[in-house]
Amino acid sequence: MQRVFPSYFKWFSVWLAALLALYVSGFACASSEPLPPGNEKPVPHIALLLPLQSAIFKSAAEAVQQGFQAAADLEMQLPGKLPVRVYNCFDESKDIVALYRQAVANGARAVVGPLTRSGTTTLAAEQNIPVPTLTLNVVEDKPADQLYFFGMAAEAEAKQIAQLAMQQGLHQAIIISTREQLSKRLQFAFEDEWRALGGGLLHEIEFNGDTAAFADISDLPDTAVFLAADAAKARLIRPYLPNKLPIYSTSQIFAGNDDTLTNYDLNGIRFVDMPWLLQTDHPAVMVYPRPAQPLSADHERLYALGIDAFRLIQLLLADKVGDALPLDGVSGLIDLDEHTFLRTGIPAVFMQGHAQSNNTQAAPAQQMFPDQVVDQPHE
Repeated sequence: MQRVFPSYFKWFSVWLAALLALYVSGFACASSEPLPPGNEKPVPHIALLLPLQSAIFKSAAEAVQQGFQAAADLEMQLPGKLPVRVYNCFDESKDIVALYRQAVANGARAVVGPLTRSGTTTLAAEQNIPVPTLTLNVVEDKPADQLYFFGMAAEAEAKQIAQLAMQQGLHQAIIISTREQLSKRLQFAFEDEWRALGGGLLHEIEFNGDTAAFADISDLPDTAVFLAADAAKARLIRPYLPNKLPIYSTSQIFAGNDDTLTNYDLNGIRFVDMPWLLQTDHPAVMVYPRPAQPLSADHERLYALGIDAFRLIQLLLADKVGDALPLDGVSGLIDLDEHTFLRTGIPAVFMQGHAQSNNTQAAPAQQMFPDQVVDQPHE
């Protein structure tokens, strides 16, 4: 074929490469709604910036968009509410500043996004943030005056678990981690908070499949176990831990109450997660519709994040953050620490294959994590 049409094939290859280059550079970021013509004034709106064209982050971005729009639809009938315009892109780390400026030029009165940590870091480096802006991830950079952070940082849950274990009167800890990067992040976050609270560390164990690593763990008084692992790894580890040792983890081990078999294997483990998953009959949760199509637990959390992001940007727009916080959010109890909105999860425990939560977020730690835990059935 190459010998029959050499010149045509060469011309077509050049044309295709040029077209792709134009597509990537010129349309990497775009609004999902028609932009106003050049002779029209910018239209006031809320801009939602998401990586909807990213192969890696598309499904996560779609879940956030669904939740954000679900919350917006409930308020669109109220007078004076701004419409939502969605702007999407391939790579937030490269495109987010240009996309942000485009949204503001088009009349955005407030901006929500980016979603990724790299995109948030890039935007946080900008000092020209002219409208209230709420990112959907958390970084430690010092932001501009109108830039705020809100996200689902797993490290925050690990720190909350350290606080709850300490409130229960436990002062020593055994940390069990795996080789995954997220597991290490959870380990370090728990360890830092635990030490800051005055707790001591007895063991730090990295589980690589060899259960002999748990041979020296005994039923010690005054000791907590922090399990920095997902559900799959936790199921392998749990049978080798003494039943009377209080075991803690994060939402990484909870895939929803429909997964009864896995939940039975995790009996007795205490963790924190969102009201959206744990308290479906909570008044603040029942206000909002569930996704039209079933989502995984991870995407349900992103859907809930979208709901609360809409509520927070409304408060920022109205300059009523101080009056409304702490906010009883579907993703947790939300408060503000300087420019970062912090979520406090709902404490829960696996009992008889079901994750059970306490109905009151502000309950004492002994009520939130009752000591009467059903023994692990698999020994």
